[in-house]
Amino acid sequence: QQTTFHRSMNQSEAQDMTIGFIGAGKMAQALASGFVASRVTSIDKLFASAPTMASLRDIKEKVNNINVTTDNKEIVRRSDVIIIAVKPNVVSDVLKEIAPEIKNRNLIISVAAGIRLATLEQPLPNGARVIRVMPNTPCLIGAGASAYTLGTHAQPNDGEAVNKLMSAVGYCQSVPESLIDAVVGVSGSGPAYMFVAIEALADGGVKAGLPRDMAIKLAAQTLLGAGKMVMETGIHPAELKDGVCSPGGTTIAAVHTLEKNGFRGALIDAVLESCNRSRNMG
Repeated sequence: QQTTFHRSMNQSEAQDMTIGFIGAGKMAQALASGFVASRVTSIDKLFASAPTMASLRDIKEKVNNINVTTDNKEIVRRSDVIIIAVKPNVVSDVLKEIAPEIKNRNLIISVAAGIRLATLEQPLPNGARVIRVMPNTPCLIGAGASAYTLGTHAQPNDGEAVNKLMSAVGYCQSVPESLIDAVVGVSGSGPAYMFVAIEALADGGVKAGLPRDMAIKLAAQTLLGAGKMVMETGIHPAELKDGVCSPGGTTIAAVHTLEKNGFRGALIDAVLESCNRSRNMG
């Protein structure tokens, strides 16, 4: 018979929590590095597991002195917060494996795309506190964009603890679960779209005569600056775009070319395709 428990994490605990990652891939590496860099926790309070020591090599290199193990159950025993950062197709197996070790102090956070709260909660003890988070890889440098949604038994203080963690590595927003798939499409997958945009802008610069290194830096800084303008001014992107487009000038001519080639529609379609893929995974 499963144990029932409902105990949220209070604020003093949230400030002193141990965090364990089950899964040590790129997202775990980004979050762990971001948490340490932002000083939301210290390295001695971070743990990570993976099936083999070889698969833990990258996270040990990127997050110096992180505690590592090949035993997922050890992560649960040593951590207040357990972040499930494995591939979506193995999430259920991992949860079944660790379920007997879950205690009332544990908060379970899943960053697996497409896996519903109901699916996450089903293998765990009744009353287990679960939160679903959709982060993105710029968490690595404190510039992430994340959204989270509370499970059936997660308490407001648990949400505050997650908000504290994710806000330390970028922008964070609470959303209902019905919107998480849309978050996947916009910000979860979004960095890839922007990397493609940077590469394409740089290719254009190279074709126009710029050295490759300079073209990449100019393109990357341009996207960074445009994003900061949106975030820091609060002005609608359309208004900011209009502010760059002088009558009869170079920019409006370029924007016309983007529109003729379906730039806006391609991005919308990309978001919807990612969103639908996430929706179909859970």
